[in-house]
This record gives sequence, structure tokens and C-alpha cells, in this order.
Amino acid sequence: MKRIILITGGQRSGKSSYAEQLAMSLSDNPIYMATAHVWDEEFAERVRKHKNRRGPEWTNIEEEFYLSSHNVNGCVVLIDCCTLWATNFFSKYRLKDDTETVPDVNLVLEEMCKEFDKFTAQEATFIFVTNEIGLGGTSPNALQRCFTDLLGWFNQYVASRANEVYFMVSGQPIVIKQSDLQKHSE
Repeated sequence: MKRIILITGGQRSGKSSYAEQLAMSLSDNPIYMATAHVWDEEFAERVRKHKNRRGPEWTNIEEEFYLSSHNVNGCVVLIDCCTLWATNFFSKYRLKDDTETVPDVNLVLEEMCKEFDKFTAQEATFIFVTNEIGLGGTSPNALQRCFTDLLGWFNQYVASRANEVYFMVSGQPIVIKQSDLQKHSE
């Protein structure tokens, strides 16, 4: 049976740790799908630490764009994270050498939603991790505002299709949305 779970929250709120614990509670051998593009050595070190923390029971897949190119039928798959995945698509739609170009957010969002739908058409348990970056003030930077809009709209799209949504605060999950099946099992 297909199940979609969204875990959101601020930076260092405990999203990834909670998602990993949840995945391990659902499977002895979950899949970790990393969406990050490794931009520099500091980030590469973060990736190494995350891999080491997870251990050998995890199957690691690195995919920056096309999650649906991987068959995860019958699996528990943790996708970490939507924010970095959105960054990849956002960057793809900008002119290569122009750091100020604001892409058409609707085009980016449309492509991401289509890819999300194609990926989650598989019969699997999907645990998506994302950041809630729109809780602060409005940025004076047009590019930042554009990305905040993109991620906010994409998060809403994922949440609308999710069976469960959790908001992480200081390492504690707060239930935002719970499926009827989940409610009755408690």
C-alpha cells in the first residue's frame, strides 16, 4: 500500500534524524535517496557524516533530479530533502552565468510536481524531508523571494498528497496531518 509522509521544520530541528528513525522502524533495509548537489568540501563532509551515521543497512541512492528513474516498489524510501531537490531544479532554470536571473517559478514548480507524481505512483512508503523556510520575514532579494515561494508551494503540494505530515520543533514531532488509518490504529 502506498504511503506518503512529509516531515518539515526549520534548520537543525531534527527532521532528518526523525525521518531516519521512522524509516528504520518500518524497514530493516530502507533506501536513502539523497537529492543534494555537493557544492563544496564542507558540504561533502556533511554528506560523509550522514552516510556514516546511517550505517550499512541503508541503500544509498544519489539523485539530483529524476527520482522516478529509480524503482522503489515495495520499499521504504527516505527522500532527503525537497529543499535541495528544489534548489537543483531552480538552478537548472536560471541562466548559467547570471546570478540575478529569476526563473519562472511556475515552470519549475510544474516540472517538480510532475516528477513527484511520477515517482510516488510506485507502491512504496515515501518519507519526504523538507524545510519550512518561509517562517521568517520577507527577503529584500528577488531571487530569495522566488525560491521561498517555490519551496512553499511545493511543500503545500506534497502535504496535500501526504497521508501524514509532521512539523519538527527542537527535535520533537508535532502531528499536522494524520491519515484516518493512522488515527484508528492508535
